[in-house]
Amino acid sequence: MRRDEFEYDLPEARIAQVPLRDRTGARLLVLERASGRIVHTRFDSLHEFLRAGDLLVLNDTRVMKCRLLGRRVPGGGKVELLLLRRLENDIYESLGRASRPLRPGSRFLFGDGLLSALVLKKRGRKLVVSLTANGKSVDEALEQVAELPLPPYIKRPHGPDEADEVLYQTVYSESPGAVAAPTAGLHFAGDYLEELRSRGVEFAHITVHTGLGSFTPIRTEHIEDHEVPPEEFRLTKVGADVINLAKEQGRRVIAVGTSCVRALETIAKGNKVKPGSGETDLYITPGHEFRIVDAMITNFHQPCSPLIVLVSAFAGRESILDAYREALEGDYRFLSFGDAMLIM
Repeated sequence: MRRDEFEYDLPEARIAQVPLRDRTGARLLVLERASGRIVHTRFDSLHEFLRAGDLLVLNDTRVMKCRLLGRRVPGGGKVELLLLRRLENDIYESLGRASRPLRPGSRFLFGDGLLSALVLKKRGRKLVVSLTANGKSVDEALEQVAELPLPPYIKRPHGPDEADEVLYQTVYSESPGAVAAPTAGLHFAGDYLEELRSRGVEFAHITVHTGLGSFTPIRTEHIEDHEVPPEEFRLTKVGADVINLAKEQGRRVIAVGTSCVRALETIAKGNKVKPGSGETDLYITPGHEFRIVDAMITNFHQPCSPLIVLVSAFAGRESILDAYREALEGDYRFLSFGDAMLIM
């Protein structure tokens, strides 16, 4: 399929720049796959479309403070590092940006010298850096010096504010490691999760460290030639048992977020999942046979992105583009801090 088959016009004014302080106050577009019927409601009406026994699978990853702004030493030129993942101890894989090329041996200081970084090697566009803290642990220094890595389309002249620090994390986040929030889960508040539980909705947790794939557009002419960066995942035996029991009993498994979908479909063995950890580079395109996921909650995604291709594989390209057009006409908010979609 061609890249331009997943194109649509997204005005910049429709990209949500601030989170809603009332998490469940977002709008919700419900799309029924079989009929193409669309319902417009609010996220706090989600329970009207669920039934007792439905299983929501939540991604409990937590966004790391991993964006570092500092200066090169010697020389003093500005530098930015984005820590992608910890390789071992205080050594990280990262991306870097500076006025001059970043090479092995380059050194940087952050937070008035509280944290320093040394480039050990270069792997294509990525750097391997060693971090050292002055007078405290590296984790403590990162908490003090680093910023949350907001998506590039969210503009903050002075970096993330206090609301971002809270609202760009899900209320059930536990495992630090993501460089982007699993945004479908941002709409859940703690009391609403309890309400769903009281109605007989069940929950399972999976950890998928969402990465830069969320913001990497498809640039190849044909979508199949695009490569999705891998994401680390972990599913416990307890979580796998809960999911497998739901499948055995014919209950619906509803994935909250596209990263959750990718991980569940990666570890599918027939109509069951296998516990364990690893990386998924699964790229879901139209024609994929979904074995675990019966429904999904997601946000509205960028044009020509692997995420809009994924939801198109689930619901049909024309149905998704029709729903997106209707959402745009209805003043929905798009992307990470935007409104939500339930695909049944």
